[in-house]
Amino acid sequence: MSRPSAEEGSKILQAARAGDRRALAKFLSWLEQSPLNQVFALAELYQPPQLAFRLGITGPPGAGKSTLVGRLIERFSQQSLKVGVIAVDPSSPFSQGAILGDRIRYSEHSLDPNVFIRSLGSRGSLGGLSHSAYLMARAFDACGFDLLLIETVGVGQTELDILHVADQVCVVLVPESGDSIQAMKAGLMEIADIFVVNKADRPGADGLAREIEASLQDGGGKKPKVFKCIANQGQGVDELARHILELRDQIRIQRETPVRLRHEAKALLRGEWERDLDSKLNVVVDINSFKALFS
Repeated sequence: MSRPSAEEGSKILQAARAGDRRALAKFLSWLEQSPLNQVFALAELYQPPQLAFRLGITGPPGAGKSTLVGRLIERFSQQSLKVGVIAVDPSSPFSQGAILGDRIRYSEHSLDPNVFIRSLGSRGSLGGLSHSAYLMARAFDACGFDLLLIETVGVGQTELDILHVADQVCVVLVPESGDSIQAMKAGLMEIADIFVVNKADRPGADGLAREIEASLQDGGGKKPKVFKCIANQGQGVDELARHILELRDQIRIQRETPVRLRHEAKALLRGEWERDLDSKLNVVVDINSFKALFS
């Protein structure tokens, strides 16, 4: 089956901008599958009428990121804000498919007209985001969303791509993360604008919050805020949501800086190269076709 052309992609986007949820889902799939020359033909994708405030949510596996995102969706939707979610799950190293468990985790929001959730596999990216995430984030801008929550895989201190996609980064930790704070300083800790100590009813939560705050005082520069939450009970989430909305109102979004554009270009080029490489490797069926690749 042939892929939709750039003209057809534009028509799908227009329907998505008019509020057609099925069209938005179809457009996100089109972005994931189409060559970049067709994607770049859509001026509205790179010149949107407004910019969604992007909050990246990352942290170690098991920290409760998905539960926290679910609570934030609830709070923002109650204020009639249009909320998008890109939820990244690990991809299988064999099929490149993903479990996409967020469809279950966020099922209570699936019928909310103010909420759109997109599952996305990491496609093996060590930085936590596949190249498609960059384009999909721009689609939420083009479709007039107020906020975009990007929940990453949770691979630890190497998961830094989110810094170049999000406007602010929230790092979610749990009391058991205390012993690893020193090791994480060189990566994940340095990109955070907000820290959340989740599962704060567990022993060690207060100590971890103090340790993070002490670490931030030594670092100079920006001073991220530290929140304690019990996301599965909704405790502490209201204060966090208020702070996120305050940041949204205060921050001047700078989406087209040289650093961000270079990182986006690098991710998109890598995606194109990998797609081209896969097509070439598909013809390798015997030793002769193997050797032909290098002739």
